[in-house]
Amino acid sequence: MAPTLTLNERTMRLADYIASNAATLRVETHTLAGGGRLIDCGIKAPGGLQAGLALARVCLAGQAEVSLTPGDVAGIACPSVVVTSDHPVLACMASQYAGWEVKVGKFFAMGSGPMRAAHGKEELFEQIPGKEQAPVAVGTLETRKLPDDAVFEHLGKSLGLPSNKITLLAAPAGSQAGTLQVVARSLETALHKLHELDFDLNQVVSGFGSAPLPPVAKDELGAIGRTNDAILYGGRVTIWVNAEDAQLAEIGPKVPACASADYGAPFATIFERYEHDFYKIDPMLFSPGEIVFCNLKTGRTFAFGRSRADVLYQSFFS
Repeated sequence: MAPTLTLNERTMRLADYIASNAATLRVETHTLAGGGRLIDCGIKAPGGLQAGLALARVCLAGQAEVSLTPGDVAGIACPSVVVTSDHPVLACMASQYAGWEVKVGKFFAMGSGPMRAAHGKEELFEQIPGKEQAPVAVGTLETRKLPDDAVFEHLGKSLGLPSNKITLLAAPAGSQAGTLQVVARSLETALHKLHELDFDLNQVVSGFGSAPLPPVAKDELGAIGRTNDAILYGGRVTIWVNAEDAQLAEIGPKVPACASADYGAPFATIFERYEHDFYKIDPMLFSPGEIVFCNLKTGRTFAFGRSRADVLYQSFFS
């Protein structure tokens, strides 16, 4: 019987596919002096929608489907980024969640992807499955600066791997690919919020999330605002669970973004209010606009939250 592949080994196949189709995806692949492989999806390379879909799938360790579907915001055509997974905790929490601060000299980026599962040092991994020992590692970085050999060496020391066993994909939020991969986090934000509310994620069976894809902003600050608004005011998530109805009825109103006192203004306005310090913003804000629980245990459905087309219009088109 063939051994089961780790999340990182499975995702390395995705990374190999992206590298072998670099021209079609408008990405650039670099092998650094230390042997690390870098796939630029939007820093110096143009990237695009297909690069964004590929980048999002890597973030999710190949444990979710990501697609673009027709949609609208206040009557204006606007694609939606859709994520579907039958392994949502592995896909979103063990991989996609941006839980690894990568600091090397003046370089800083939040790390996502299955390399987090191979690292396994986050407290989160004490409550969820996914921690693994892998012979290779794949990660994604949200950054405008190309990571160098020092970044690969830093990650290699943390992972116990040489640089030539590590692949990194990078793009800024203010790019086509970067914007798409951030908006592909609607399901992840719902699961993270549930975790913060002490909901046992082992009860989660499947997940579906969608959020509108905003126009690419001209700078990172604008991109942060629009991508957050897409999820806070346009994110719609459905989660299938095995839980008690009373538990869902109690926790449900606390999950959507409208449960936060900071809800209601475009994220750029909120961010400016708190002097561009994420840590001053109410952490309960970061969740999708709407969430629906389908309880497989009882057959009942619970819906909470609301979308705000007016805020999305102001953020995307004003």
